[in-house]
Amino acid sequence: MTTPADRAAPTGPRIPEAVHRRRWAILGVLMLSLLIVVLDNSILNVAIKTISTPAPTGLGATQSELEWAINAYTLVFAGLLFSAGLLGDRLGRKKVLLGGLAVFGVGSALAAFSGSPGELIAFRAVMGLGAAFVMPATLAVLMNVFEREEQPKAIGIWAGGVGLAIAIGPITGGVLLDHFWWGSVFLVNVPIVLLALALMLWLVPDSRDPSPGRLDPVGVVLSVVGLVLLVYGIIKGGQLADFTDATVLATIGAGLAVLVAFVVFEKRTDHPSIDVTYFKNKVFSAAIAAIALVFFALMGVTFFSVFYTQSVRGYSPLQTGLLMLPLAAAQLIFAPRARLLVDRFGNKATTTAGMLVLAAMLAAFATLDADTPIWILEVIFFLMGTGMAHVMTPVSVVIMQALPREKAGSASALSNTFRQVGGALGIAVLGSVLSAAYRTGIEDKLGQLPPALRHTAGESIEATLGVAAKLGPQGKALVTPAYDAFLHAMHVTALWGAGVALIGAVVVALFLPGRQPEPQQGEEERELSDARS
Repeated sequence: MTTPADRAAPTGPRIPEAVHRRRWAILGVLMLSLLIVVLDNSILNVAIKTISTPAPTGLGATQSELEWAINAYTLVFAGLLFSAGLLGDRLGRKKVLLGGLAVFGVGSALAAFSGSPGELIAFRAVMGLGAAFVMPATLAVLMNVFEREEQPKAIGIWAGGVGLAIAIGPITGGVLLDHFWWGSVFLVNVPIVLLALALMLWLVPDSRDPSPGRLDPVGVVLSVVGLVLLVYGIIKGGQLADFTDATVLATIGAGLAVLVAFVVFEKRTDHPSIDVTYFKNKVFSAAIAAIALVFFALMGVTFFSVFYTQSVRGYSPLQTGLLMLPLAAAQLIFAPRARLLVDRFGNKATTTAGMLVLAAMLAAFATLDADTPIWILEVIFFLMGTGMAHVMTPVSVVIMQALPREKAGSASALSNTFRQVGGALGIAVLGSVLSAAYRTGIEDKLGQLPPALRHTAGESIEATLGVAAKLGPQGKALVTPAYDAFLHAMHVTALWGAGVALIGAVVVALFLPGRQPEPQQGEEERELSDARS
């Protein structure tokens, strides 16, 4: 049955019927591509303790090197997302997806056989390069194979894929580490990449922006340099347990100055990587801030929770992966259903409640001790995942629908840029708070050690326990103080994370909209006409 709007449309339906019929299969392929990008960091979470042990078991990476192994990936990822989104708009999202997956697969294979922490950091950056071309293209393709009314449901399922990766990653990593060497957590990406490439060639249609923007190499360089300097300064401050050190202050100051120059340049150029005028929209800005703050808190917490479960509680990597299941299960259950609460209560109430639950659970980490019943940690993880699901789905929909459909790549890149920057800063800031608080707590127990060994032993609980093992019987006196110092440092770090989540709750409560008003008849017809023209 045709309507007047159908007869008036010169180009027929916006989405071809053949694509529309296989849209859910296409979503499955996109989620597989997303899976490996997210899986990589969630697998690494359970492997960081193993990588920090000396060879031949691991690489003997220090805590700051572990932070860089994670952040080399996220910073390259975040810095190149916008250019990757624009290249997808220009060259075709399918081509960019295929290329990104191939680079990611090569980087994974190289990372698996790294001979030193420095090599691992470099190959993780290669993986970030590939991931930068995968992530924005998946969401941009999604926006171009689903009609507007199905987009919230599709985005909810897509967001649930993040939860699936968080679930599969630690368990897969734990199984691999129980049977193989540490590099297997990266090598496992290769067969998944090959499967995703084959399915994508078969199923996924290509799409592009009819009027793509120009690339912005100056903006890309400024953003990457600024973020690297800022994160380096923060991690260095934690390593030294002294944020007033001249080198630390100079590096952080230089990073902030370069980022200010980046914003000024973006405002003045006629082809910016990030169109800063988008941020004049308070709703859009609040949604972006919410994503950044959620991942700031989440990445920082998962970083220290692995040391709590493995170093303090004595669980294996596989057991640690299983302990994280409630976090992922809650996201899988609630991410696709969060839109039902949004329909009933609106974006503001749903997202604010999610942020408050997340803040409360982060604060609950400050109650954990070496003998706390483990079911309490499971409840905390489940409620954290529940809170996250009720933030991520609503704000993803707000962001994607705030920009025109043709700019889907840009909207996705903005969302993921701030997600990755938030995560990188979370690991840097909360990791540095953890490191500084730990060194302060353990330092007076290391007085009998030589100065060089004292500095090494004070960097992390793994470093202290490693030195204690080398000292034999006399090192046993360091074990209990190491546990006590770590638990105190974890409590301090958790409260910092809770404070960040509370700031996020205030931002979304002030600026996100409530319930969406029903569009009037004239607006519906105009929207339909715009979509079909």
